[in-house]
Amino acid sequence: MKKKLLYVLLATTLILSACTQNTASTNIAVDMTDFAFTPNQYKVPAGEQITIQVTHDGLVTHDFIIMKYDMEVGEHFNSEDEPNIYWKIEVQPGESKTFTFTAPDQPGTYQIVCGMAGHVEAGMVGMLEVIEQ
Repeated sequence: MKKKLLYVLLATTLILSACTQNTASTNIAVDMTDFAFTPNQYKVPAGEQITIQVTHDGLVTHDFIIMKYDMEVGEHFNSEDEPNIYWKIEVQPGESKTFTFTAPDQPGTYQIVCGMAGHVEAGMVGMLEVIEQ
């Protein structure tokens, strides 16, 4: 009987965790440090208004740039990447700000980068997953 209960609990846990992983949020929070976004992956519903709370604990200015669908920055962020920006904010050290934007209508994966010189190279990248609800 104990084994059966254990299997039921394990199955329930797996089902709940699978459901949780597919949940998109209209509210996200990001902590910026030198040189990382924490967390660096977000899931949002397509076409919805998104509120993003940014806390910058680093020492240098950072961007939070969402690239357009199917566009990725190469080894370096440069002027050639500018036309491929979907949405961008700049945050100064020590600031905490709240912004809103409308998520893309196209479901898929969107690259997030900091466009400041050397920050992509330092690993300041992330991913935005846009899903249909």
